Amino acid sequence: MARLENLNLSQQVTNELGKAIIVGDYNTETGLPTEAQLCEVYGISRTAVREAVKMLAAKGLISSRPRQGIRVEPADNWNLYDTSVLKWLLESSPSLYVLKEFLQVRLAIEPQAAALAARKGDQAAIAEIKMALDKMQAAADEPEGVMHEPDLAFHTAILHASGNRFFYQLRDFIRTALHVSIQHTTPAKGNKQAIAEEHFKVYNAIASGDPERAKNMMTYMIDEAMAFIEKEIADKEAAAQ
Repeated sequence: MARLENLNLSQQVTNELGKAIIVGDYNTETGLPTEAQLCEVYGISRTAVREAVKMLAAKGLISSRPRQGIRVEPADNWNLYDTSVLKWLLESSPSLYVLKEFLQVRLAIEPQAAALAARKGDQAAIAEIKMALDKMQAAADEPEGVMHEPDLAFHTAILHASGNRFFYQLRDFIRTALHVSIQHTTPAKGNKQAIAEEHFKVYNAIASGDPERAKNMMTYMIDEAMAFIEKEIADKEAAAQ
């Protein structure tokens, strides 16, 4: 029981410190407080603090060496494929810039995944895409319908249908970032039927076995989201001047 309690406390501290590092409260210049100081601040045992330090080190946010203290690593060393790190980044103030980078990653992956899914023609996997699409359409038909979860499932199903294990391994990364980006882009479009129709065009191209059209339809959908994010960034920068 003590081990479970320590682990739970460690996860809470990991979450708090991770967010603090992301927003710059702790940086490469300041480092982190000592283990003893962290114990005092959070009112937890040294064991729990050490577990938190290990978790943050595994995420690339810090490094800890004997007699050298706890160093905060430069942002270039952070493991952005870690879903916790990505979530903290997306929740921080410069999240629009992170979303833009994420959309650039999506452009490199998802159109190709859609093309592979169309070429592979795995009917069971394509049925999973259709199931997610049907739920999106059902949500679009209801005034209070929410498309969020089926939208995530749609994109995840395409990664699976591609047959590329490396693409599918990125599903948690894609889902985490999509969770935030959908919140930015969906209200701007406003029309849920139009969103469902865009997704239908991707599905239809895959189901028809047309790799080039599947690739183009997915590219168009992500490009549209990119245009919206870039406009938000431009508006934000103009307002700051």
